[in-house]
Amino acid sequence: MSALQLNDVYLARQRIESLVRRTPMEHSPSLSRLLGVPVYLKLESQQITGSFKLRGASNAVAQLAPEQQARGVVAASTGNHGRALAYAASRLGVTATICLSQLVPENKVQAIRDLGAEVCIVGRSQDDAQRAAERIAAEQGATLLPPFDHPAIIAGQATLGLEILEQQPDVAQVLVPLSGGGLFAGVALALKSANPLIVTHGISMQRGAAMHASLQAGHPVEVEELPTLADSLGGGIGLDNQYTFSMTRDTCDLLHLLSETSIANAIRHAYREERLVLEGAAVVGIAALLEGLIEPKGPVVVVVSGRNVDTDQHLRVLAGADA
Repeated sequence: MSALQLNDVYLARQRIESLVRRTPMEHSPSLSRLLGVPVYLKLESQQITGSFKLRGASNAVAQLAPEQQARGVVAASTGNHGRALAYAASRLGVTATICLSQLVPENKVQAIRDLGAEVCIVGRSQDDAQRAAERIAAEQGATLLPPFDHPAIIAGQATLGLEILEQQPDVAQVLVPLSGGGLFAGVALALKSANPLIVTHGISMQRGAAMHASLQAGHPVEVEELPTLADSLGGGIGLDNQYTFSMTRDTCDLLHLLSETSIANAIRHAYREERLVLEGAAVVGIAALLEGLIEPKGPVVVVVSGRNVDTDQHLRVLAGADA
């Protein structure tokens, strides 16, 4: 399936057990009624830094050699990976530099600064931030830890898949937000290794879904990065993608793209029906259910990936805006 094996995932879980939280799996009465089969929410939004990204970041930093830790780490991020890496690095006494584009919401930028990381804001795309991170790595000797296309990152995210299997052993379908593919590739590796019949859904937004465009083209392509409620799903997958493109291609059964209106509706549903404050990227699975895109075959598990939404934006959406 890939150069990454299930054994790597179990080793990652041992490595990060004391650094991350085992997140809850909650039954959703409202979504279960809607679909007619049991629907569960895997609440990675309750992870320590507010998103699943802490799993991969913790695994990657924990594997660095002492001389690498001494030189620090650097990464590009749309926000959540940077926040997770800043936290993981601070826990292990490692300096971190996070490169962000101007599109990253201010609340995410400030959260990274609050964790003691150095912040570098450059350009208007994830690709611009990635180039800046590569330059800093070359100049300072820091270890470049990308947000998704790295074996240690993928293995860390895959530990979420292990938890799904343990918390809901008879799961039939899993809905996973899809951006660069680190989360999707990792979760799908764990699921498909245990039961190839589990149906995996990759879910993204219509505005600038790089993995979807790349899968359609048959190779990684660049797409224009556009403003979206699902800002954490923005950015390219890297033209020299080594892992997540092929892993996603091989393990994604169905892929869905959602409008901004459907994402906004899902944010409102999460708040009113599930009592959850969630960012746009985290509700795409809920949105796919609300839009009737998922066959009623259960149990269904929806990965709820993060809660780090800008408060003003969340209030606008709750008031009825779609942006």
